[in-house]
Order: sequence, then C-alpha cells, then structure tokens
Amino acid sequence: VLAVPVLFKKALESTEMEEGKSISLRCELTKADATVVWKKGEATLQASAKYEMKQKGTVAELVIHNAEPEDA
Repeated sequence: VLAVPVLFKKALESTEMEEGKSISLRCELTKADATVVWKKGEATLQASAKYEMKQKGTVAELVIHNAEPEDA
C-alpha cells in the first residue's frame, strides 16, 4: 500500500508582528491530523510558555507569545 504524501493546501504567509504581542501562524494540510513539526531554521520548536502549537483537522497553528525581533 502506497502512502499518500501530506502536502500544503495553504502554506504559511509572511506576517508582520508587533514586538511584545502574540502572533499566530497557520497552514493547511491535505491530510487531517498529520504530524506537524515547527522549526526555526534547523532548530525544532518545542511547546512552552513562548510557543503554543495547535492542530485541528487539516489546520496547524503556531502561536508565538511575547514576540521579539529574534522570532523573525
């Protein structure tokens, strides 16, 4: 049985952020509940007070709390 690859139905878009505020980044996948790993460069982000990961169906979301210029 061949596995169907998971693709982006709607990719991330560039978003302006305001320092000190929260920002939400979303993408939509072709397969519900696929495993999503968020990265910044080569570093994998882990859920913390700073990074909140959510996923519902085909939509994956990363919320960055207290955004700083280093989060770009």
